Amino acid sequence: MRRTRDLARGAALAALLAIALAACGGNAYPGGKDQPPQPENAQQSQQPNPTTPAQPDAAVVQVANSDLGAILSDASGRTLYAFTKDGKGTGRSACAGECIATWPAMTASGTPLAGGGVDAALLTTIQRNDGTTQVSYNGWPLYFFGGDVQPGQTQGQGMNGVWFVVSPQGKLVRGAAEAGSAGGAETGSSGGASSGSSGGNGSSGGYGY
Repeated sequence: MRRTRDLARGAALAALLAIALAACGGNAYPGGKDQPPQPENAQQSQQPNPTTPAQPDAAVVQVANSDLGAILSDASGRTLYAFTKDGKGTGRSACAGECIATWPAMTASGTPLAGGGVDAALLTTIQRNDGTTQVSYNGWPLYFFGGDVQPGQTQGQGMNGVWFVVSPQGKLVRGAAEAGSAGGAETGSSGGASSGSSGGNGSSGGYGY
């Protein structure tokens, strides 16, 4: 008899507990949550990391050693040239059309960087007529020469008396023009190549301008 009463009392308590849990929404964990609380570091690990925007490759001008002395080049060692018809400090380029096809401008999508031996104060940019940004040094827009197929070559030096490599001080290296023209008919030594002083279009295979 006593056992029957105990069983009835236990059943009643279980029923009361079930009712109480239902009234609380069935949450078995503190804070009214259906899941156990997670450590703070675990919650942080589930948050997505912010995406870092891609940075465009910067144009780098550095100093390279050559048989013409210390001259400017890009990060891969390709020689950089100045065109005297641009005029120092004019902020414009006189090389377009077929000229720019042979003498590609060194362009930049952002601020150019000064490599070893380069004076960052002399490194600026100009806006070309085609809308691109060209790197300049000490007021001289910088170009590559299509005839330089490997880093360190200076085949365009002194071409038609208007193209010259540039020193780290921003000066045009003119004294070694004869050395740079050795072995190249496009410099005006043969093959009908003129000096280019009266325009130069078409002389030296269209290289001099």
